[in-house]
Amino acid sequence: MQNLSPRHVKTEESLRLGVASGWYSTKVSGTFVSGPHDSEAECLLRIAEIDPPPPVKKRR
Repeated sequence: MQNLSPRHVKTEESLRLGVASGWYSTKVSGTFVSGPHDSEAECLLRIAEIDPPPPVKKRR
């Protein structure tokens, strides 16, 4: 499990980092995993594809 989170990179920061502005999925360390995405919702969908939540265990 990678524990990814969405992060918005604005124009000023994107110029400094040398990446396009938009939403990125990032690791806890700040490393970009995917992106740029057009919206936070799209980024969250990609995070769910890359790192799906663990299955729910049923109690008996």
